[in-house]
Amino acid sequence: MSDDAMIASPVGVPKTDPVLVADRVTRSFGGLVAVNVEHLEVQRNEITALIGPNGAGKTTFFNLLTGFDTPDSGTSTFDGHLMSDSSAHRIAKLGMVRTFQLTKALSRLTVIENMRLGAANQRGERFWVGPFKFLWRDEEAEITTRADALLERFRLDHMRDEFAGNLSGGQRKLLEMARALMADPTLIMLDEPMAGVNPALKQSLLGHVKELKAEGRTVLFVEHDMDMVHEISDWVVVMAQGSIIAEGTASEISGNQDVIDAYLGAHHEVDIGAMSGDEAIEELHELEATDELAEPEEGDA
Repeated sequence: MSDDAMIASPVGVPKTDPVLVADRVTRSFGGLVAVNVEHLEVQRNEITALIGPNGAGKTTFFNLLTGFDTPDSGTSTFDGHLMSDSSAHRIAKLGMVRTFQLTKALSRLTVIENMRLGAANQRGERFWVGPFKFLWRDEEAEITTRADALLERFRLDHMRDEFAGNLSGGQRKLLEMARALMADPTLIMLDEPMAGVNPALKQSLLGHVKELKAEGRTVLFVEHDMDMVHEISDWVVVMAQGSIIAEGTASEISGNQDVIDAYLGAHHEVDIGAMSGDEAIEELHELEATDELAEPEEGDA
């Protein structure tokens, strides 16, 4: 590996067309600083991976960006809209939707009913319209047609009328991603989409994430699977102890000593600089695998 390949881009590097910008975003729980992000830009129509050891603050940062938690300070902007103090449902309506590390399928509703719920601004959800089905019957038929097309795309059409609670863990991941697309998002944020998924289904999920970019969408995902990160990400952002410590391509990140130190902790005997590119990537992958076995901190990836 050349010296140039070992150097990641500066933290907070400006992007040519950022769809999401975070400035001085902080969040503390008691005396613990969970998130302290000075500046981050996410490039439009690219797949960006957010990685880091357990307890780095990744999921907490996701929650702050998507309105599921409120930052102590700082601002975030999505597609030109200031997101400070915005609720999760308003952010989703603007086109930024997310999935969860632990899937949120409604178990006692069928798969198709879960899908219908993902569509935004439905007339039938209004209190004064709901009782009069003739006012929203045609819209629901259109929504169902879209939902069926997505279920076929994600190979869940054979489970259409099954209760979501009967799906396997991997199928619930697919359902959550498909349901998120019902809102026709500009930016989709995936929190550990490969966690608990068998190898065969993992390849299917990889293909679906690539399709999101091909459709012109932006993807920001948290992941521990370094093979996935290396295979599909255009850009990688690394968090440790609540802060962003590096960003760059997957190859650059894999050769960054600060990143390796964040995973190794006190084990500094590994000299990443002496490794080839493939060896560095393999070493980081092994460190991620070891980290997955560690006990995660409450409320974080």
